[in-house]
Amino acid sequence: MDQSGSPLTALHDSVLGWYDANQRVLPWREPDAGAWAVMVSEFMLQQTPVNRVLPAYHRWLERWPKPVDLAVEAPGEAVRAWDRLGYPRRALRLHAAAQAIVERHGGEVPDDHAALLALPGVGTYTAAAIASFAFGQRHAVVDTNVRRVLARALTGVAQPTISPTAADLRLAVAALPADAPTAARWAVASMELGALICTARTPRCADCPIRTQCAWVEAGSPPYDGPPRRGQTYEGTDRQVRGRLLAVLRAATAPVSKPELDACWPDHPQRERALDGLVSDGLVEPLADNHYRLPA
Repeated sequence: MDQSGSPLTALHDSVLGWYDANQRVLPWREPDAGAWAVMVSEFMLQQTPVNRVLPAYHRWLERWPKPVDLAVEAPGEAVRAWDRLGYPRRALRLHAAAQAIVERHGGEVPDDHAALLALPGVGTYTAAAIASFAFGQRHAVVDTNVRRVLARALTGVAQPTISPTAADLRLAVAALPADAPTAARWAVASMELGALICTARTPRCADCPIRTQCAWVEAGSPPYDGPPRRGQTYEGTDRQVRGRLLAVLRAATAPVSKPELDACWPDHPQRERALDGLVSDGLVEPLADNHYRLPA
């Protein structure tokens, strides 16, 4: 599609110019980071803020600088190294993806979008992100930040739908610059704009490079009128209990007895439910004599 001289081209130019001047310095964006570093960052950044990811990211790549380095380790070591990032099934999926990269692609992260999508734990967003950020390809990389920027700038609504829709993807595809290098820069730049300026609760519209091009601002910044958005809670939830149980197992150098696990949370039914879930998810391995360990 020829976008020359179109409002979209003006939008791209504004966002890309802002990004060049204001982007955060992040290790996975460095020119020599490599596809594996990008892939690790994308797994870690799912539902986790950058400031929490950075220390774990550096430790991870120091220990496992290539997929093969992780693939030869037990999956439990990936869970142990995941530490307090949350949603630890991501560690198992990244470990499985590393093994698949070694088995199918000679130890190198593939640059083919379909091959990326076929890796364990790599969904539509992650495949597009790796292909775009690591290999400079033209894909719609649609996370929550991008969805919010496009919803406001192009459709004039305060917030996108709670869950991603096919319409979101169509909008993102339609907004892509035509050439691959610019599209790849647009993908990261629009994401950064959503993270730093076009935020969910307190957008900094006065500092926004597309304020005069934004349909939402032009409409008077109407408030969100969709279904209520409930914040996630953590205290007292099964997620917290799972975290406590995993913390005991991560700290142990030998299998842990059931009484040792029981001591980490007082509510027996909730603790048992959380432990059963960890076993079912493959994050904890039950052994004989009522002992448990991270998966070997």
